[in-house]
Amino acid sequence: MPEKKEPTSRKSAGRGSYAVGDARRQKILDTAVDHFGRWGFHASSLARIANDCGITQGGLLHHFRSKEDLLLSVLAQSEQHDIERLFSDEPESYATYLDTLVALIEENTRRPGIVRMYNVLVGESGNIGHPAHTYFKERYARVLRHTVDLLEEAVRRGELRADIDCRAVGQEHIAVMDGLQIQWALDPDSMDMPARVRSFLERQYAEMAAPRG
Repeated sequence: MPEKKEPTSRKSAGRGSYAVGDARRQKILDTAVDHFGRWGFHASSLARIANDCGITQGGLLHHFRSKEDLLLSVLAQSEQHDIERLFSDEPESYATYLDTLVALIEENTRRPGIVRMYNVLVGESGNIGHPAHTYFKERYARVLRHTVDLLEEAVRRGELRADIDCRAVGQEHIAVMDGLQIQWALDPDSMDMPARVRSFLERQYAEMAAPRG
């Protein structure tokens, strides 16, 4: 009587198909980053993205319902990466948080495609009809709110002066970091971006620090 085969092969095949699907989804996301960074959202096409992935447009739509869905998935993945890598723990001090911001900039120098895409899409999304308009508006509000909360806590601890305008400081952080990333994306050899960001943050921190003694 032949031995009854265990269903492990079927389970293994299932796991393998999931792995292939995950790898294909990631390839689509990576390819979309390149396309959105080169041509923006409107000039990019699902057909070209699918072709560069070696699949049909129908195959791409199996993973993402539309170009808008693909765009928002790319942005969500990028933001989740930053949170997991750099912002998963509360900083011990505001000075520690500034070190984290510089680490984020250092990370971004190794992801030029993400930086290019972000710059292009932020510019495009100023149009209220752009599919990422709400995303970027809410993202800037979240980042500013997080920064202001950390600044206010540092004031309460006595790390920073009580008279600083926390909202204005947070807005300056965003403006300087994004502005330097735009210049760097245009000409990466023109500056040491992490060093430039660190220099600005250290000068600003020295002005805000509470007197010792």
